[in-house]
Amino acid sequence: MEIRRATSTGELIDAQHLYDGPALKEWAARFLAAPGHLMLIAYVDGFPAGMVSGIEMTHPDKGTEMCLYELSVDEAHRRRGIGRALTEALAAQARERGCYGMWVGVDTDNAAALATYTASGARSDGVFAMLTWDFDA
Repeated sequence: MEIRRATSTGELIDAQHLYDGPALKEWAARFLAAPGHLMLIAYVDGFPAGMVSGIEMTHPDKGTEMCLYELSVDEAHRRRGIGRALTEALAAQARERGCYGMWVGVDTDNAAALATYTASGARSDGVFAMLTWDFDA
């Protein structure tokens, strides 16, 4: 397995089977152009077997932290340590960028995600509620 940072829209499009839906070229280009956005892709024999995306977030009184936005591993490649390796690689990138920490929101019934993040050194901060707004596009 090799983990590389995606630097082209082609790489992001090629990994779209790992997303919740199809990738759009213009959104992929916007993602790559946005400061603090990064995606790491794990390749197994040249196949994009997993990805993790992160977004740096800076606040005037806190500094910069990394949000682990999304982690996905191709179903045929699960339970091989790819998710953990991607999470650890993102944490390493966050440290290199000077982030003071990293966080992720996880559904409390997502045992696989909780196990992956815990195995890579994360700890629970307690109860977490996520509230969302949907805007018509």
